Amino acid sequence: MGNILWVASYPKSGNTWVRAFIENYIQNSENPIDINTMHTISTAESASHRFQHKIRDGRKTTDLSLEEICAIRPSVQSDIAMQANGTTFVKTHNYLGEFNGHPLHNSLVTSGAIYIVRNPLDVTVSMAKYFDYTIDEAIAYMAEELTGTPNEEANVPQVITSWSMHVSSWTQNPEDSRLVLRYEDILDNPKKVLRKVESFLGLKKDPKRLKNAIMNSSFVKLKAQEVKNGFVEKHENANSFFRSGMKHQWQKELTKEQVDKIIEIHGEQMARFKYLPGK
Repeated sequence: MGNILWVASYPKSGNTWVRAFIENYIQNSENPIDINTMHTISTAESASHRFQHKIRDGRKTTDLSLEEICAIRPSVQSDIAMQANGTTFVKTHNYLGEFNGHPLHNSLVTSGAIYIVRNPLDVTVSMAKYFDYTIDEAIAYMAEELTGTPNEEANVPQVITSWSMHVSSWTQNPEDSRLVLRYEDILDNPKKVLRKVESFLGLKKDPKRLKNAIMNSSFVKLKAQEVKNGFVEKHENANSFFRSGMKHQWQKELTKEQVDKIIEIHGEQMARFKYLPGK
């Protein structure tokens, strides 16, 4: 068993929020950690500089095919684990599976995972506003089984798949080494839910430290930092990374036809997580 603990989610589902909580908890400072230095104890698996030195023929990561990137992935993840001092928290939006026979997560260096799931009705709204999509474009993106992120200078592509396939891959087969959190539960009762993270990480119960970490990673404080100093993880097409963070945005943003379409595509997984309207 390795020392990578994955912090995994579909895009716009609370990954950065949970990583900010973990970092604030571990650093245990009176002041919030700088969101632009969250790589101190966590990192993004897709950072292209980790892949670049594996290429021996002079090409850049942007010159590689998706299959070539995925073939390098297990070795890159081994390097991350080897360079870490103890457990390292690694952000991923990849689904839990393979691409053309290449595993997207190296099980030999993995200790476990925290997976955050969010109502796809709200994910649709958040993705549309973040990536400057129409709502219908966001719905189509989240339904596509081969969807992913582009090959960009700063980040190699990730294999995301549809919302349903992504959620199913990480949650269908429960394991003791995997903690599944609902985004909405963190909003409603952060103390209760993030206490589960504290326990999952094998940390001694510390109410004061937990309260401080929750306060310092609140959405209001994360957004205030971004307004003041920017955020290195923000996509170039987005006006801001931390926009609203609320639940039930879909009720004002989606038409009945759009809601019905999302339920038609993702109803099975939505039912598992109690996301069907009126349920």
